[in-house]
Amino acid sequence: MAAKKTVDKKSGPSRPAAAKKPLFDDKYLEKQRKLLNAERNRYVTSATRLKAEADSLVEEREPGDVQFDEESGEGDTLAVERERDLALSAQARAAVEQIDAALARIDNGTYGICLVSGKPIPRQRLNAIPWAAERVEHKAGGF
Repeated sequence: MAAKKTVDKKSGPSRPAAAKKPLFDDKYLEKQRKLLNAERNRYVTSATRLKAEADSLVEEREPGDVQFDEESGEGDTLAVERERDLALSAQARAAVEQIDAALARIDNGTYGICLVSGKPIPRQRLNAIPWAAERVEHKAGGF
């Protein structure tokens, strides 16, 4: 008596990884690429402007302008403004790095795949934050 061949009907024949259907079509990826590039330009402009403002605060200051006494509060407001501008500039540059990483994921075919779980990132999340690299439950620290 010959042995019967069985096929798992749920999973079907396994396909090679290269033959898997892409998560997103080319039209969607091109739309995301345009959004990412526009956001990148906005953040680069903001980072550059904030850094220039911080630098100009230093240039405008006279030696001895810093006053630490009871009348002036906790210190120099120009220094506080400068630190704020530098912090905001650094945040904008960090966003540019995240956007560059998302553009690289589009190029290498991994855009929309969570870096933590390997599961697809919902399209709604990518529409809201095109450079998202993690599913919301991982970004929020839930898992």
